[in-house]
Amino acid sequence: MTDFPTLSELAAQETELQLPGFTNDDAWALGSALVARAQAEQLPVAIEISRHSHQLFHAALPGATPDNDTWIARKAATVHRFGHSSLYVGQRSREAGTTFEAEFGLDPQQYIAHGGGFPLLVRDVGPVGVVVVSGLPQVEDHAMVVAALRAHLTARG
Repeated sequence: MTDFPTLSELAAQETELQLPGFTNDDAWALGSALVARAQAEQLPVAIEISRHSHQLFHAALPGATPDNDTWIARKAATVHRFGHSSLYVGQRSREAGTTFEAEFGLDPQQYIAHGGGFPLLVRDVGPVGVVVVSGLPQVEDHAMVVAALRAHLTARG
């Protein structure tokens, strides 16, 4: 089992991965990079990128199922509600000695604090959308998104 990153590590990722802006072309580039990695590694994932709840990119790789889209919706709802990655939200509860479900009592059919959802943060603006991967163990879903955002930032210069 993969260890969970600490809350401070997750917060540092959100600080590091702030974008100078986010366009439809950025969504395509980021989504295409995630698909390329998934294809290269034969990962059974679904990927979604949205800005202000407008879906800009969606892909389902071989092995992904309709359940992955349900997980995507629940992870995205959690990111939108709390303004942090879905793994951050879950880790905050774990480090407080409880669970997300017990702490917040939200409908588990609408919200889930499992890794894979990450806010699209524009520097000096704040959250403008979300990128979500579903299909791997939650820490791996999260790590896939973080790696893609890092590469995207590097490519943008």
